[in-house]
Amino acid sequence: MKYNLTHLKELESEAIFIIREVAAQFENPALLFSGGKDSIVCYHLAKKAFWPGKVPFPLVHVDTGHNFPETIAFRDQLVKKDGVELIVGLVQDSIDQGKAIEEKGFNASRNGLQTVTLLETIENNKFDACMGGARRDEEKARAKERFFSHRDEFGQWDPKNQRPELWNIFNGMKNMGENFRIFPISNWTEMDVWQYILAENIDLPSLYFSHERDVFMRDGVIYSDGEFMNKRPEEKIEKRVVRFRTIGDMTCTGAVESPADDLTKIIEEVAATRTTERGTRSDDKRSEAAMEDRKKQGYF
Repeated sequence: MKYNLTHLKELESEAIFIIREVAAQFENPALLFSGGKDSIVCYHLAKKAFWPGKVPFPLVHVDTGHNFPETIAFRDQLVKKDGVELIVGLVQDSIDQGKAIEEKGFNASRNGLQTVTLLETIENNKFDACMGGARRDEEKARAKERFFSHRDEFGQWDPKNQRPELWNIFNGMKNMGENFRIFPISNWTEMDVWQYILAENIDLPSLYFSHERDVFMRDGVIYSDGEFMNKRPEEKIEKRVVRFRTIGDMTCTGAVESPADDLTKIIEEVAATRTTERGTRSDDKRSEAAMEDRKKQGYF
């Protein structure tokens, strides 16, 4: 008998193996869940990994307060439908307690402030491993990541001090207070994610599909209008048919003009594009090493 696995089945098997390894090696793991396609795929893989049992760890969402309403509605609907535990860390609480300082100006964003709330949420809940949907093809700092990314007692990432991962052997040994960030779909590409979503018929927020929206242009990027957006006088609101390739805060996530209103059209569009999906994220453009700097501070 021959078993011919497709590349998607191989990636799925690898991710499920890593998720089960996390559950076996760590005492109190969690799954970081933003409501974006990558974390949704990770949650879907976790359900498959432990089926017919329940997912044995909570979802953790760091809520900046500047999320798209569609993202929050999807998150709440998923939690209610599946009965999974959800832990929410609020950036607003960190600001109110003086642990984080809100940015000012037209380009102000709370994206960087997530690190403070994330580290506090990890410490308060004593999580020793947090899984996330980061992928190596997203950004050059993430291309350096191992599956098991060791963080020190301050949550900081040292790219020169990571463990080798040979023959699918993962070293989760750590000292008291240290933790790991785990990336089960690290080897996946954007195309792999979309093909898997189509193959598995996974539900997504409506933001990923083409729709008409009130938007404005800033520095060549299309931003959605919203109550958190500080617009300059010359930035005019107009209606355009857009979709989002990646979902973050409204203040730092750009849209793309697109007619792709179903998964097949999105896959065709991704196959033809020559720009990375995070090319519309202003938080990655603040400096040449913006992502790496955030990761060294404790960002996931």
